[in-house]
Amino acid sequence: MARIFCIANQKGGVGKTTTTVNLAAGLALVGQRVLVVDLDPQGNATMGSGVDKRKLDLSVYDVLLESAGVRDARQRSEKGGYDVLGANRELAGAEVELVELEHRDKRLRRALEVAAEDYDFVLVDCPPSLSLLTLNGLCSAHGVIVPMQCEYFALEGLSDLVNTIKQVHANLNRDLQIIGLLRVMFDPRITLQQQVSEQLKAHFGDKVFDTVIPRNVRLAEAPSYGQPGVVFDPASRGAQAFVEFAKEMVLRVEAMA
Repeated sequence: MARIFCIANQKGGVGKTTTTVNLAAGLALVGQRVLVVDLDPQGNATMGSGVDKRKLDLSVYDVLLESAGVRDARQRSEKGGYDVLGANRELAGAEVELVELEHRDKRLRRALEVAAEDYDFVLVDCPPSLSLLTLNGLCSAHGVIVPMQCEYFALEGLSDLVNTIKQVHANLNRDLQIIGLLRVMFDPRITLQQQVSEQLKAHFGDKVFDTVIPRNVRLAEAPSYGQPGVVFDPASRGAQAFVEFAKEMVLRVEAMA
């Protein structure tokens, strides 16, 4: 049965999509069956997986409106070795359409239940705002992975996200918890980043993943080739870090079981 994780942070530009596609590719490399759900209308996780969002016959939009199932709408990321439930600009309209529908915050959860046996991991790439789309992701998930840069403003955004997760846990999804904080775009030469990293470990303890993702040009270049960085340049420091992170996630999920 699949374990469902949201990759979420209300701050933009912190590497949510990069984390989603590279963790998916890393998990696939270590033998896991993975589905990526792209909940961002920009469709970056879709394109970064080598799936053309402009040519999608069915997308996560159709799944949320219950006009298609996950098994009908999913695409294969041939290069990444995982499945993708893609998104495109249509998804922006789903916000408005969902407002008047029943169970508007549980639509993704119900859709994923049907396909849960097909996967070991489902990774949901959430948009940077707390919208109905993000809420669908949080209501469907067993836990949240929070990618964050070790900078001062990131700490402020983190407290907002923790409060949001607490509210969703209390009112909508009793399974939801923070699985861990992933330090991304990390440069050990910058003193402030080291200080923030230490603060995170002091405050959150073992909720901070051991793996640290370094700032890495190859990870940034990979999406323009329609590939996760793990596949694009397996020898790069960023790719190797994500494979290590995938192994750490498998161990953490086994510990949760």
